[in-house]
Amino acid sequence: MTLLGTGAPDGLPRPDCPCASCATAVGDEARAATAVLVDGALLLDLTPGPAFAAARAGRSIAGVRQVLLSHPHDGPAVEFPAGLPAPGRVPDGRELAVISGHRIRAVALDAPGTGYEVTAADGERLLYLPPGAAPAGLNNGPGHGAAPAVRYDMVLLDAVGRPDALARLRAAGAITATTDVIAVHLDHDVPPGRELHRQLAAAGARTVPDGTTLVVGDYHAVPDLPRRTLVLGGARSGKSVEAERRLESFPDVLYVATGGTRPGDADWAARVALHRERRPGSWRTAETTDLVPLLAADGPPLLLDCLSLWLTDAMDSVGAWDDESWADGGKDALAVRVAELVAAVRATRRTVVLVSNEVGSGVVPATASGRRFRDELGRLNTRVAVECEHVLLVVAGQALALR
Repeated sequence: MTLLGTGAPDGLPRPDCPCASCATAVGDEARAATAVLVDGALLLDLTPGPAFAAARAGRSIAGVRQVLLSHPHDGPAVEFPAGLPAPGRVPDGRELAVISGHRIRAVALDAPGTGYEVTAADGERLLYLPPGAAPAGLNNGPGHGAAPAVRYDMVLLDAVGRPDALARLRAAGAITATTDVIAVHLDHDVPPGRELHRQLAAAGARTVPDGTTLVVGDYHAVPDLPRRTLVLGGARSGKSVEAERRLESFPDVLYVATGGTRPGDADWAARVALHRERRPGSWRTAETTDLVPLLAADGPPLLLDCLSLWLTDAMDSVGAWDDESWADGGKDALAVRVAELVAAVRATRRTVVLVSNEVGSGVVPATASGRRFRDELGRLNTRVAVECEHVLLVVAGQALALR
């Protein structure tokens, strides 16, 4: 399978666009409209100048027997090169047998357009989806009383624009640990430079330069999602968005909110509502500071947001804000609570993303209790970071990998 293009219909960079993504889309990061040449016989979608694109990749489109379009009928204009069969579509749910031996089934989508499941003569399966689309009507897969969906050896989709499509395919069993997930239809809303590849790796996906030839069914080592990730950042740095992004392509996430509710606090209610609106509808929410049992139990990935609010509750419980109570056993009691949490992070077998505030870079708090909280949060962050495979610092919405 040769990717003649991996970009959005207008390509990347877009003509005359001054944005950062377009400005850095040079060399291997420059992408023509997505088009896929399968075994030299089947062409999925069209990129401008497909014959030249194929020649640059060391391929020829002279043997193409079928050209199929995936975009909506009112989608972007396409070039119909001479010498190729007239492009067509397969009606949803219908199957087409190509003289080359491939079987093609049209997959119904939740957005305009057509997806294609391509099965080779030896049984390997490829799923190709147009931009902004996910399969419609997926069953719930294993563990939900339904048979799993067809398992794919390779999936090409809009992984940046529709991470929920990845989550739904995983939940249905259509994407497994051995599926090679390739991000295509990349537009100028993707993050520029290496950040795109980092985000895709966190979702268990990758992208390749235009002209790359891949063998469906060949093993490719995609970086494993770290079991434990700590995301640090200051106020309004984007740390919660980064943490959510790391799990948005995975189903059945449990979001653990440690802040609870604050009756009568309109600002707090607005902040909580904003977080809830951002999260995928399939995620569940638990409002609790009792984190140790959750970390010890089996289950779906956890997103713990955040450790600073957990520490506030823990310090409340031991009377840490009062100097006398702090000296009279409060400090030792808090140390026990922190040690229990750190041990639970170390021992957990669940995938967990933890969020915390990075402290100590601003002014020194004016009160002893404020300095105490700053110091204890810094120590907690340090101890949790030791137990995490991946540690990120988010500054102005940019994630810097510390580990």
